[in-house]
Amino acid sequence: MNKPNIIYIHSHDTGRYVQPYGHAIPTPNIQKLAEEGAVFRNAFCANPTCSPSRAALLTGQWAHSCGMGGLANRGWSVPASDHLIPHTLNRNGYVTALAGFQHVVRDVQETGYQRLLAQDSGRDGAEERARNFIAENHDAPFFLDVGFGETHRRAKGFAPQPEGEPKTDPRYVKPPAPFPDTPVTRQDMAEYIDSARTLDKKMGVVFDALEENGIAENTLVICTTDHGLAFPRMKCHLSDHGIGVMLIVRGPGGFSGGQVVDGLVSQVDLFPTICELAGIEAPEWLQGTSVLPLVRGEADDVRDAIFAEVNYHCCYEPQRAVRTQRWKYIRRYDDAEKWALPNCDDSISKTFMLEQGWADQPVESERLYDVVFDASEAHNLAGDPNYAEVLAEMRKRLEQWRSETDDPVSENQIMVPPETAVSNDPTDVSPGDQHYPAREMV
Repeated sequence: MNKPNIIYIHSHDTGRYVQPYGHAIPTPNIQKLAEEGAVFRNAFCANPTCSPSRAALLTGQWAHSCGMGGLANRGWSVPASDHLIPHTLNRNGYVTALAGFQHVVRDVQETGYQRLLAQDSGRDGAEERARNFIAENHDAPFFLDVGFGETHRRAKGFAPQPEGEPKTDPRYVKPPAPFPDTPVTRQDMAEYIDSARTLDKKMGVVFDALEENGIAENTLVICTTDHGLAFPRMKCHLSDHGIGVMLIVRGPGGFSGGQVVDGLVSQVDLFPTICELAGIEAPEWLQGTSVLPLVRGEADDVRDAIFAEVNYHCCYEPQRAVRTQRWKYIRRYDDAEKWALPNCDDSISKTFMLEQGWADQPVESERLYDVVFDASEAHNLAGDPNYAEVLAEMRKRLEQWRSETDDPVSENQIMVPPETAVSNDPTDVSPGDQHYPAREMV
């Protein structure tokens, strides 16, 4: 079987806020990829925090199953690093290479990548490293990981717009869905859009390199992000604003034609999809399912629910969620009376929300939403007797998943962090220095 090349190209904190998902955000290169490939409209991460999300995708396991409870830059690391997909691909004839940053282990050697391109090309950006690698003569199929820092918030805000281009005018910007339309939120979103434009330019360099070298047809491009935007009530939250992600795939196997897929998909499904497409025996630890039946028109759904969780980000805030096409159920496993504000990146939007009393908003131990009639998840139905049967069924589904996956978290038991991990006090307001000074971590 002719194994395809694979490019896993990913961003920070982008959610679904790119052009193919209907937003007025100019990302023409990502749009072109969508028009040539397949757009998954209901794709979700397994954990709306950076390292656990990426670890779940790369191991094909839920975050608590692969043991990644918190951030790599705060002392966490995937315990069974041999479960990361490069190790499997290495054993099956692939050349594996890392062009951008990784954020799942403390020692980059544990990732299994045969080539760490940052060590070959000095100060080149990830897109240049990727382009140079693609241009090489390849005698074997490759798996290329291209990670970008955009659209993560930096210490002084988002990355700027592409060089030589004007800034986005905030007067004509719509803030993200959970926010009121104010000068502050418009300004913050305008700065996000500038960062997304820069992300798109960089991704375009990689996409163009495939065409220039004549290997686009036999290369599977997986374009995604780790979780929702770094805004209050998005990143680190189990609403769709936090766990909804862009997922655009182009290449062999049926990922073509600009098709739109509405079936529920989790990022843990990508590893088994790659195995099926490449004719590789799926490792026994995988917890996802291949999405190939969706793009081949063989099925409308490959799963009837997705699951997600939060453990640590900057501090502990244990939560679990199950989402179907109709319902979302979220459960907390602590007795917190206040939101864990360190888990929200500092920003002008955060300051605005705090000034409006966000810190005093109630923290509910159980939430039930009808995501058809309440897409913004604003009206908790958990206490409404009219939905008692739905609540009972969603509770049952979540507990069954937790039991089947040996979830270590409960009201009386926490996910124990490694000795190397550091964490904020949940009563803090700011996370402090939570950014990633060594993104490549090589």
